[in-house]
Amino acid sequence: MDTTAFLKSHIRTVPDWPAPGVQFRDITPLLQDPRVFRELIDTFVHRYMDPSLRPSVVAGLDARGFIIGSVLAYELGVGFVPIRKKGKLPFTTVEETYELEYGSATVELHTDAVKAGDRVLLIDDLIATGGTMMAGRRLLEKLGAEVIEGAAIVDLPELGGSRKLLDAGLPLFTLVHFEGH
Repeated sequence: MDTTAFLKSHIRTVPDWPAPGVQFRDITPLLQDPRVFRELIDTFVHRYMDPSLRPSVVAGLDARGFIIGSVLAYELGVGFVPIRKKGKLPFTTVEETYELEYGSATVELHTDAVKAGDRVLLIDDLIATGGTMMAGRRLLEKLGAEVIEGAAIVDLPELGGSRKLLDAGLPLFTLVHFEGH
């Protein structure tokens, strides 16, 4: 079994959660099995060891991006930066608000989290509408960093997020695609 199929076989689909008609893609089984978790992290590590893709910093989106991003940063020997939901960071921050299906959300980043010229890998567990990743990118760029790529375990292409991010010029790397939401 190839890596994509192996990882996909460990993602649980929870029907009708959080709302009727939604097929929730749950990555917690990937994290629970040490062999599967190692395969997941190793796949990202091998990609980002390539000098042309090697980041100087990994930024993870709240909250599941913290899990993958911090381990990946550790394995690559680079720093990790959390992009948090509004009101969770104790120091001076910059913020970015983005639209959700029903309302809006705001994410924040410490003003000293990255430096101008840092090469940042932006990571999350899943790309749906792309709003969170786009907001994270804008935050990092406000501070002068270059987002070299957005990465996620799962892409839900039917929701249009990956297309939106690619159209905005953000290279993407995802491991598993699910059709239908």
